[in-house]
Amino acid sequence: MSDSQARALPAMRREAHFGDRVVRCFAMRPAGIDQMLHETVARHGARDALVFEGRSWSWRELAAGVDRIAAGLQAEGIGRGDRVGMLIGNRPEFVFSLLAIQRLGAIAVPISIREQAPGIAYMLGHCGAVLLLHEDELTDRLPPPDALAGVRCCSVDGDAWRPWRESPASSAASAASSGQPPHAPLPGDPTAEEDTAVILYTSGTTGRPKGAMLSHFNIVHSAMHYEHCMALTCADRSVIAVPASHVTGLVAMIVAMLRVGGALVIARSFKARAFLELAAAQRISHTILVPAMYQLCLLEPDFAAFDLGAWRIGAYGGAPMPRATIEALAERLPRLTLMNAYGATETTSPATIMPPGLQADHLASVGRPVPAADIRVMDDAGCEVAAGDTGELWIGGPMVVRGYWDDRPATAAAFTGGYWRSGDIGSIDADGFVQVFDRKKDMINRGGYKIYSVEVENVLAGCDEVLEAAVVGRPCPVLGERVHAVVAVTPQAAAAPSACEARLRAWCAERLADYKVPESWVIQAEPLPRNANGKLMKRSLRPT
Repeated sequence: MSDSQARALPAMRREAHFGDRVVRCFAMRPAGIDQMLHETVARHGARDALVFEGRSWSWRELAAGVDRIAAGLQAEGIGRGDRVGMLIGNRPEFVFSLLAIQRLGAIAVPISIREQAPGIAYMLGHCGAVLLLHEDELTDRLPPPDALAGVRCCSVDGDAWRPWRESPASSAASAASSGQPPHAPLPGDPTAEEDTAVILYTSGTTGRPKGAMLSHFNIVHSAMHYEHCMALTCADRSVIAVPASHVTGLVAMIVAMLRVGGALVIARSFKARAFLELAAAQRISHTILVPAMYQLCLLEPDFAAFDLGAWRIGAYGGAPMPRATIEALAERLPRLTLMNAYGATETTSPATIMPPGLQADHLASVGRPVPAADIRVMDDAGCEVAAGDTGELWIGGPMVVRGYWDDRPATAAAFTGGYWRSGDIGSIDADGFVQVFDRKKDMINRGGYKIYSVEVENVLAGCDEVLEAAVVGRPCPVLGERVHAVVAVTPQAAAAPSACEARLRAWCAERLADYKVPESWVIQAEPLPRNANGKLMKRSLRPT
């Protein structure tokens, strides 16, 4: 794939959206996720859509299943604008349920299966969800009924939610008997492209997650960015090994393959050897991982034994890729093109993507802005700086979300004139290459998972033994950072630090997603260090 191929873009124009934004858009585009499904079924209905553990579904079979689930949701009273939680891992049920929710014009609220009951209860309550679709295996993770505030729970493992148990013939016959083709929409108003399609909760600086509102307009543009920057086609087979509930899994993998009619090969989770076996068996051509995952693959002693000749795009983000990893991949997989990408939930995934073939010459860069993006580097006074100078990255474009669900203060603080103020410190050189140097916000990046220290600190503060706590990142050669806690505790607790650490670890594990639980601890009776103004001196607490 050449740079010129990736840049062969359709017509673009400026449009007014979200009331007061004027953004550069793709002039011809689908109105939303459901229209993308209709178009793909019409063009590529017989091609593979999903592959999972020995079973595959064509796009036509997938659409028939979506029809059935949408009818079931409609019978449950779900309609346009209703919020439906999804506590579902990487499995076909996630994709079927997501698309069925979109069919009805409702709003999907994916939740990480690593989340714990308090976080699940908060998200469902905050967005006013009326239904939660969940796996049977996660039933014990559900909040108690009194914390669900009337949210109905429905297992996706029951017969009513398993259209994939049917044979393709019986599924098509069922649809035909209703007088509808398998991919026909259910009755109802068409979804406006500025309507919210998905709410994704992202950790907030107050310790409470914020619900970013991803509209159809946002998601369609991001899918088209991936399509054109990576030259994706219906011939591509992409393996999703990152969480489907994360913006990367949902938009960069699921919706990107929906857009082009490619095949989505689903891995329940990432394990290096299993990933390599799946990639070879399915002849995958595309995936997006964090750099640590590539390193773990290369550490497999018989890496060379796997036939990965079809793999052409290896995208990554969330952390820098070490030069040694890039060089090892170039040597062992010469046909593989590495492409760094940078974005966030608030930008509906990509804001920048490295043009193909340029990664080795721009190791410090996260790529160039995607076609419709408008990225500015601003100083603390809100003035744009010169090319090459450092400041905060402000990101605008049709992929930038409207704001946060039911949180006007957070929206006002994070968005200015249609730009999302990323909190990341970076620069853009004269050739348009973006670099990200540091984070203005106090955040830990654990293998691509973003963790706000204050969220963990607030949980620790709720324990009676804890006087104060500071959570910082500890450098890690594989994951980039791990969560490290320095905790001042009562004298009684400090007298037995190992036992105290075990109790605090268990306390956090009950209340936080597992990747947010501190992995290393300092338990002490002394107060945490503060400067003359009383501000906690976190820099002195960070392990080197």
